Amino acid sequence: MMTLSKKQRKMRNRILIAAALLVLVKLLPLTGWVRGLCCLAPYFIIGYDVLRKAALGIVNGQVFDENFLMALATVGAYATGEFDEAVFVMLFYQTGELFQDYAVGKSRTSIAALMDIRPDTANLETENGLETVDPEDVAVGSVIVVKPGERVPLDGTVLEGSSTLDTAALTGESLPRSIRVGDDIISGCVNLTGLLRVTVTKPCEESTVSKILELVENSSEKKAVSEQFITRFAKYYTPCVVYAALALFLIPTVLLAVLPTLPGFLAGTVWTDWLHRALTFLVISCPCALVISVPLSFFGGIGGASKCGILVKGGNYLEALAKADTVVFDKTGTLTKGTFAVSAVHPEAGFEADQVLEYAALAEQYSTHPIAVSLREACKSGMDRSRVANVEEIAGHGIMAEVDGKRVGVGNSRLMERQSVNWLPCELPGTIVHVTIDGFYAGHIVIADQPKPDAKEAIVQLKAMGVKKTVMLTGDTKEVAHTVADALGLDEYHAELLPADKVTRVEELLKQETGKLAFVGDGINDAPVLTRADIGIAMGGLGSDAAIEAADIVLMDDQPTKIAAAIRIARKTVRIVRENIVFALMVKAIVLVMGALGKAPMWLAVFADVGVAFLAILNAMRCLYTEKDKK
Repeated sequence: MMTLSKKQRKMRNRILIAAALLVLVKLLPLTGWVRGLCCLAPYFIIGYDVLRKAALGIVNGQVFDENFLMALATVGAYATGEFDEAVFVMLFYQTGELFQDYAVGKSRTSIAALMDIRPDTANLETENGLETVDPEDVAVGSVIVVKPGERVPLDGTVLEGSSTLDTAALTGESLPRSIRVGDDIISGCVNLTGLLRVTVTKPCEESTVSKILELVENSSEKKAVSEQFITRFAKYYTPCVVYAALALFLIPTVLLAVLPTLPGFLAGTVWTDWLHRALTFLVISCPCALVISVPLSFFGGIGGASKCGILVKGGNYLEALAKADTVVFDKTGTLTKGTFAVSAVHPEAGFEADQVLEYAALAEQYSTHPIAVSLREACKSGMDRSRVANVEEIAGHGIMAEVDGKRVGVGNSRLMERQSVNWLPCELPGTIVHVTIDGFYAGHIVIADQPKPDAKEAIVQLKAMGVKKTVMLTGDTKEVAHTVADALGLDEYHAELLPADKVTRVEELLKQETGKLAFVGDGINDAPVLTRADIGIAMGGLGSDAAIEAADIVLMDDQPTKIAAAIRIARKTVRIVRENIVFALMVKAIVLVMGALGKAPMWLAVFADVGVAFLAILNAMRCLYTEKDKK
């Protein structure tokens, strides 16, 4: 059932009253100008706002709009004695406008609901206890409390408590995210389980939710090429058809007056017939179906993408993404997790793999180095500090320590040479950590950056969608790059690159390709490349200011498969835009010819205007619905 706004209910009532009066006039035995005077009541009830807007447009120099065309057509019909038709056409037009207004309102409400993520209040800790305040009034460094079921109002760091967060509104990810003391959390997420005390790290205007809302709200300023074309098209199209309608009336009327013998197309006609055709031609010509539906399609596409955690900064980027046939990736943090993990343990000389890993982890338990962290995380046994003594860190080499009374060395090949221990190379890519126990070579541990779980699936999806080339650019070694590229099925890779080298490679690819090139990076180290590519996509942009600033499109989580989802949404949006353009122009062309030949009644002219616009808007609303809605 339709839920109408106050304005829409008022219009509905006007339509019903005017329709009832028109039926009453038609039932009464009235003729001539008496009938015309009686028709004035329903005509002005339903059409006074159209006449007022048309008059204001003429006064302000903005003549050629749909109100002017509709006013001219119905007044002309009234002047030629077509009283009932004038009222009926205005009724039909306003009914179409009501449905059109409802459709536009519904789509905008849907988009607004997607972005309804800004909390109105925050629970601020004060000397007098908790106070409910506006998030804008909370200073950086203050402590706020987020209760279960509440939306996080500001970006911050967890000071006390643990919980799970629903990040769906920001990332499109349905699985909750676990957080504990020391973790960063961002505004807009919903706290699901535990009570959290949070130290605020950013003011409200710089919070993630504020930046996202500002980004989406401003996206309409960056129009797509199709939108720019329609705006220019309407600017010249409407005056042209007005002059064409004037010619359609004047030329036959003059010929009727001066020619003694009438040609076939004038035979049996009078000047009022040509006036009626010209007025019908005017109503048909209004381009509102294009002017409204095309921007609404892009707006809907941007809204639908945001629901999936994909932020698009404008319709121009959405349109460009639809044409992408080359996708270039950064490696670390984009295709790989960006965090070190133990990928292999190779024991030697009778030692066990678990023993090698355990001794290495214990020796490194005081270190904050990422490699030390990965060793501790991989070790399944507990970190009993009492087992470790005499820890010595040797800069550029590694760690020496006593574990269970045994002298343990953990480090690189230089540490092995320092101990005069023969070490063995490893064929696997990654960082090699050698381990000695009491002066004997115990083996080595491979630390590597792991591919993201869905990275390979992302490449498969992109190729299935017709992306011609997938390329990886990285500053890592050739061995590591080759392993990652081979595992994921990339077409091409380039390793050991500096940021400037990446720009050079992208420029070379831009010269080779005919379509659009999208570069996917972390939005911080890859800012130059993100700017140089046709479309810059920031991966893992959750809470990253640099990502939001540098990229044209921001994926609010770190899932590579979202790239394919973004391209699908872009292509669907552009396809719907093209459908609307072709449908509107075809219907108008056909009915314009029928109108010029006198074969189109006025009600059909109104359908060609308002009806086509309404159908185009309904089609545009499909952009709001994405794969996520089907799940």
